[in-house]
Amino acid sequence: MIAHGKNIKIFTANSNPDFAKAICKKLGLPLGDSEVGKFSDGEIFVNINETVRGSDVFVVQSTCLPVNDNFMELLIMIDALKRASAGRITAVIPYFGYARQDRKAKRRDPISAKLCADLITTAGADRVLTMDLHAAQIQGFFNIPVDHLLGQPILSNYFKEEFASEKDDTVVVSPDLGSVTRARKFADNIDVPIAIVDKRRPKPNVSEVMNIIGDIEGKNVILVDDMIDTAGTIVNGAEALRARGAKKVCACCTHPVLSGPAIERIQNSCIEELVVLDTVPLAEEKKLDKIKILSAAELFAEAIERIYEDASVSTLFN
Repeated sequence: MIAHGKNIKIFTANSNPDFAKAICKKLGLPLGDSEVGKFSDGEIFVNINETVRGSDVFVVQSTCLPVNDNFMELLIMIDALKRASAGRITAVIPYFGYARQDRKAKRRDPISAKLCADLITTAGADRVLTMDLHAAQIQGFFNIPVDHLLGQPILSNYFKEEFASEKDDTVVVSPDLGSVTRARKFADNIDVPIAIVDKRRPKPNVSEVMNIIGDIEGKNVILVDDMIDTAGTIVNGAEALRARGAKKVCACCTHPVLSGPAIERIQNSCIEELVVLDTVPLAEEKKLDKIKILSAAELFAEAIERIYEDASVSTLFN
């Protein structure tokens, strides 16, 4: 029995409608009737074509490429729902863009992740549901509740089955020092050791591998990251691991941003399989044979159901 008595409605803008439909299918709900488009000068408009007064509304929208358009669609849809007297609005953001700009790395840098958090709150969102923020402290940038799901269990369970017969010859690898905690949790789930790629980044989107910490010779290695953008880090790490004696190199990430030269780099790399989640939609030309897509829709659907029922979401974090 739902204590608050509100009905639930799920809407989506244009970034990842298939993901929203998959969530609705899991929940046995229709997708909300709305239209998101552009005027001739590029301004975004939103039409909500059904009543939402008093409803518990969830807006599914990844802020992926085109980042600024998708972010504005999210803000404008939240504003439209707020002005239509929605009872509660949850921004469901499978991939949260601008998360890499979470601190002042050098003088006069913006902290764009904080700005985006403020804009989402100001637009009228009452809470946020997201997955694998690039920097976990971004949760604290919001003045509203944030439920932060993890993609690691979905990915690690896949590799747990994939390498079940070769567990003793498998190593999980962190592509940099900042991802060690994520790699350790991943390794604990499949009960294998970890190794670390020690790298240096001379400038944005350029990485240089320095050293491999750990034993990877003759092993199947799984590179684990939260996102892959231009694929420089993951491909350089894979090449370094192979050069140092790794038998088979696989990789995985939650968010396959895959911009710029990423697809060409992955296609020409020694990575035999790249496993990703569907938080970011992949265009047909990006769907290589070596890329396998797993769905996070079921996990998001369960989180949405628990939020709607005012039940605990914390068990889903593991």
